[in-house]
Amino acid sequence: METYETKRTRDEKIETVFGVRPIIEAFKAGKTFDKILLQENLKSDGIDEIKEFIRRKKVSKLIAPKQKLNNITSKNHQGVIGFISPIEFVNIETVLTNLYKKNKIPFILILDKISDVRNFGAIVRTAECAGVHCVIIPKKGAAQLNSDAIKTSAGALYRVPICKSGNIRETGELLKKTEITIVVATERGAEDYTKVNFKGPLALVLGSEEKGVSFDLIGLADHKARIPIKGDIESLNVSVAAGILMFEALKQRNI
Repeated sequence: METYETKRTRDEKIETVFGVRPIIEAFKAGKTFDKILLQENLKSDGIDEIKEFIRRKKVSKLIAPKQKLNNITSKNHQGVIGFISPIEFVNIETVLTNLYKKNKIPFILILDKISDVRNFGAIVRTAECAGVHCVIIPKKGAAQLNSDAIKTSAGALYRVPICKSGNIRETGELLKKTEITIVVATERGAEDYTKVNFKGPLALVLGSEEKGVSFDLIGLADHKARIPIKGDIESLNVSVAAGILMFEALKQRNI
């Protein structure tokens, strides 16, 4: 049975794996999945093993009716379809260990449920230019890491380590325990971003344009930075805001 196919959507290629055993074998072979689509109320041999891989590998899991899976492939998917990620994810603990071994001051970017692919790609491109050491994204709610994201990032997604977090608050708490300052970008922030100290170990947090940064991360903030707005439009595009803040950090850290 053929188990791999390429689905073309708006000129982008998405590699998929379907079927219970093929997905298990793909996990065992070290394939990195961006997300797994499971048919609702699915009960069959191997599903528990797939769910365990999903949990351990921090893969996004979506539950959907059978018809949605049928719309993706006409092949015998057995109620499960996996979308291969074009990049490898890294562990944040490993990133931090390597940075400290090299006596580097961590510069981390947390993107909290930024789901727009082009915004995400543009931000990662700027992050690479600004010297960001890694980008942390949540397991659920992040932009799909597809060819569109890679193209918009100008290939930066191959250069900047991407960490996927199963619990973004726990990840934030881990960063605080390693004495990393957390700066949250928010329109409601009390501090002008130019007055915030970005020089030390830093985690800069940006949220989606619709919902902003989640309360879990706002609660961990050491600083809540605001970009002053002079016009009638109340907010900037998130990728523009990210660029302003990252290059303010770069300016301060290079002084």
